[in-house]
Amino acid sequence: MAPSSPLSCVRFLLTAFPALWIGPGVFALAQEQPAAETAKPLGRLVRVPLPIAENERTDSHVKKAIQRALAELPQAEVRPVLVLEFAPAKGQFGEGTDFGRALALARYLSSRELATVKTVAYVPRAIKGHGVLMVMACEEIVMAADAELGEAGIDERSSEAADPTVLAGYKQIADRRRTIPVQVAIGMVDQEIEVLKVETEVSPVYLLRGELAELKRTHTIQSETVLKRAGELGRFSGREGRELGFVKYLAADRDSLAKALSLPAQMLEDDPAAGGEWSPLLVKIKNTINGAQVSLVERRIDDTIRAGDANFICVWIDSPGGSPEDSLNLANRLAELDPAQVRTVAFIPHEARGDAALIALACDQIVMSETGVIGGSGAADLDGKEEIELVTDSIRANLAAKKSRGWSLAAALINPELKIHRYTRKVDGRVAYYAPEEVASLPDSGEWVQGEELTGGRGPLRLRGANAQGIGLVRHLASDFRVFKQLYGLDADPKLIEPGWADYLIDKLASPPVGWLLLLLGMAALYAEIQAPGIGLGGFISSVCFLLFFWNRFFEGTAGWLEVFLFAGGVGCVLIEIFVLPGVAVFGLGGGLLILSSLILASQTFVLPHNDYQWDQLQGSLLSLLVVIAGLIATVAVMRRYLPRTAWISSMLLEPPSGEERETLSQREALVDFRHLVGKVGLATTQLIPSGKARFDLQLVDVTTEGEVIERGLAVIVTAVHGNRVVVKSAG
Repeated sequence: MAPSSPLSCVRFLLTAFPALWIGPGVFALAQEQPAAETAKPLGRLVRVPLPIAENERTDSHVKKAIQRALAELPQAEVRPVLVLEFAPAKGQFGEGTDFGRALALARYLSSRELATVKTVAYVPRAIKGHGVLMVMACEEIVMAADAELGEAGIDERSSEAADPTVLAGYKQIADRRRTIPVQVAIGMVDQEIEVLKVETEVSPVYLLRGELAELKRTHTIQSETVLKRAGELGRFSGREGRELGFVKYLAADRDSLAKALSLPAQMLEDDPAAGGEWSPLLVKIKNTINGAQVSLVERRIDDTIRAGDANFICVWIDSPGGSPEDSLNLANRLAELDPAQVRTVAFIPHEARGDAALIALACDQIVMSETGVIGGSGAADLDGKEEIELVTDSIRANLAAKKSRGWSLAAALINPELKIHRYTRKVDGRVAYYAPEEVASLPDSGEWVQGEELTGGRGPLRLRGANAQGIGLVRHLASDFRVFKQLYGLDADPKLIEPGWADYLIDKLASPPVGWLLLLLGMAALYAEIQAPGIGLGGFISSVCFLLFFWNRFFEGTAGWLEVFLFAGGVGCVLIEIFVLPGVAVFGLGGGLLILSSLILASQTFVLPHNDYQWDQLQGSLLSLLVVIAGLIATVAVMRRYLPRTAWISSMLLEPPSGEERETLSQREALVDFRHLVGKVGLATTQLIPSGKARFDLQLVDVTTEGEVIERGLAVIVTAVHGNRVVVKSAG
């Protein structure tokens, strides 16, 4: 139906022929210059924390951040992109934002001052309240598919009618930008109205229910949809906004956002230095992870941040994992740090296996050496399917969401059940790596074509540094920490918080070679003490070495009280075999097994190996123990040959008898004759179990029973004598 009034004719022409209101010169220019679209734009990201309260200066800080970004963005062939990421506080949706401050910032965003850049609002999570007004003030809106935008008048619901001043502010910003239709914007703040989307023969039209009658007189209504009912505040998901046309792109994370805007991902990173210098902090996660180590690291990070002394944290990781619970606690603590205030970067020179990979994934960026390893089997296995699912859910809900990463690739580093494939998007050829479960949840899941599988074989996904960089998990490669500092422009002076002398000593004592050396010295000193009368220097040195060995293993996270008790019990059994019950062999063999078991268990976090890494670690422990035993044999041989002749040590060791003395002792022992004791009654001076001592008149003799246990002080009678062996039984 043709327009029937002059005003309707004007509306029809402006709608049907945009060149009339765009301007023929501009319209032609847009058609004649497609080359500008091929130039690569520049971009910066500024976070807008919500809510902006009346008594806070958050809006002033945002303006200053925008002005710094403008100063850093040079004029280019294509207008630079200024992305404003609206970030509600944890557990909130931005409600409570002051209208006056929101309007002032919205006017600034839509002013001529920012005409040199293209402003893009990024909404990764739901936003309510007057933060919506600032989103509307940007030229384009990008949302996560499930994020919601709306209920702008949630803080004004105390009165039934919307405040005219508030309505005027929303109309003003909507008219300036036209990012969101005016009627839709009003519907977000005024609960009394009803908003419609009407399809006419010309184009879709957004209008209020009261405007429908006028439209019907001038246009043919093809369809009518209620976007917002009376009695509620309008709100729209990212998916709905995309269908309605006021959301430009859907992006679940910053990587997706960067690809949608054709920007390098690093341009959309927070800059805590804000044009100044980095204030770095270095913390180290080394060897096997345990609760004490994690508590120390968390305490150092919290103290430094609380004092305002750090805006850059380098988490040096060289660990096989060891405690999924503690690693997850530290990972969640790192993920909670505001990237706008503190940048966290994981540096992996050698390995971050097993649950240690969780700590790396919690950082904003990851840097590895080319041959470093991330993921795969580690020092600890996740206990059963439930724990694997728990850790996977935590990665999905916390680490990946907070760090704007896909969750499945990160989870596959510790979850052997996930299968990662290479996917290619049909529209633009973009390549990404996902598990099928994550692809199914993407808003454009039908656009992704599955390729070859990245995982395979046994256990979780394990990646070398070069491979991890190739699939986008790792930002940079650095052969050592010197290169790492160059990458981030860190000064070479000791502004980094390095470990003190106590930390350095503990770190050295916790190294495996030092631990095995302490064990060798302790055993050698114990042998020297056994050979010497009384308790002397050998016993003291042995005690100190064993103490340091288990202290070493405690800090490494592989030893506890169980290993200490096993070792002490084993040594006690060996001493019983030597001094109390010689020749029985049960205590000697049992004590030796206890000692070996304690040393092996003290070198690992598991009892029985369940994965490839644990098998390798068990083999390494056994090999190291064999080296220690071989070294002990050699040390004992040297001690027996040379130390007794040393003047200062001769009083500590008993020198073996010479050949003549040994022959005399042998003759004396051969001449001993206890046959006169047969049938004689005496008293047991020790408990006979079955060996011990008994006194016959004034003679103290080593005796043994035929398996009978006789208590001390009871009468015994000699039943037989075989050379030096005196056999007795109870005389009762």
